[in-house]
Amino acid sequence: MRKTSMNRARGLLVCGILGLWACGPLERQHAVPAQDVDRVTVVGIPNGRFYPNLDAGALAAEVKAAHEREVAWYRSEGHKGPLPPAYLLAISGGGDDGAFGAGLLTGWTKRGDRPKFKLVTGVSTGALTAPFAFLGPEYDDALTEVYTRISPDSIFTKRSFFAAFTSDGLSDNAPLYRTVSKYLTMDMMGRIAVEYDRGRLLLIASTQFDAARTVIWNVGAIAKTGTPEALELIRRLLVASAAVPGAFPPTMIDVEVNGKKYQEMHVDGGAMAQVFLYPPTVSLKAIDNAEHFQRKRVAYVIRNSKLSAPWEDVPRHTLTIVGRAVSMLLASDGAGDMYRIYAESKRDGVDLNIAYIDTDFTAAYVGPFDPAYMVPLYQYGHDLGQRGYTWKKVPPGFASPP
Repeated sequence: MRKTSMNRARGLLVCGILGLWACGPLERQHAVPAQDVDRVTVVGIPNGRFYPNLDAGALAAEVKAAHEREVAWYRSEGHKGPLPPAYLLAISGGGDDGAFGAGLLTGWTKRGDRPKFKLVTGVSTGALTAPFAFLGPEYDDALTEVYTRISPDSIFTKRSFFAAFTSDGLSDNAPLYRTVSKYLTMDMMGRIAVEYDRGRLLLIASTQFDAARTVIWNVGAIAKTGTPEALELIRRLLVASAAVPGAFPPTMIDVEVNGKKYQEMHVDGGAMAQVFLYPPTVSLKAIDNAEHFQRKRVAYVIRNSKLSAPWEDVPRHTLTIVGRAVSMLLASDGAGDMYRIYAESKRDGVDLNIAYIDTDFTAAYVGPFDPAYMVPLYQYGHDLGQRGYTWKKVPPGFASPP
């Protein structure tokens, strides 16, 4: 008995020192088998989510259905003639740099010409901003509060050093879930559902980590069910979309395939794309031609970051070198997303407008989600929006057409 206890103690000590995850892996339900990833249902909603590369037809059908709902609502309000221009908004990831986009939107409201967006998409911190942006200026105060009055302990709690070896993230993002839940209430979800019925779309992206695929979540369709389960799902999806792998734990989403229960692991949507307007597999021009319909569309893309990773005196240590490489990769991928959206907009005749944090913002970075950095950044974006932001017409580094 004593020998068995000593052996067990040695085993635990080895696990603690070496951090061998195999000694005590965190439990989870079975992942969806590879052959079934496109047959998943979540809270019984058939159009609640899409894989961009697999579900092009379903996405196109959702766009057409949204148009039909919009026309019906427009006519019910007594309007005649063609629909007004459609305004689209895409908000990128960027962590605490999301204060820029929040400030730009609220400043735009103060200017008085911020449009009502037909489509709003968000990734990571952009997913957290998206519901406020979707519902419009009425939620500007809440948006301001989120990005200027929170503290780091409203977002995460640091774990011990050994979390790198024994847990699923260096920090616990349970505080972020509580912050999201404070704002995303049944009332807010109900308002999103009302706008969905009027033909507007709110889409956010997460990364299905097991399948290494982007998932686009149709938040309005989920909200329309009006159930507590739907509210819980949306809250968890917002947290998942902002869960940087390694820094924060993944969000486990319960799903079903033919009545059998599985669990998907979802992380930051930015692991696959920093921002999206709509999937390149969907052509708005092709849909218009098929439906014999024409409409002016104007898209705005807010990139919550600078154009490149800032200069840094990098110490010769493995973790700092890896971290620097990741930040450079994210900056490069973000620029690539801009080029993809530019190509889509040219193909479909969408008037594209791009905003980003420029070099004239020079406040020093203090630390993750520190108001000493976020408040000046929010004010910078707000001032630009209120003055009338000079939107860029082409991606960074792209020569303007003659």
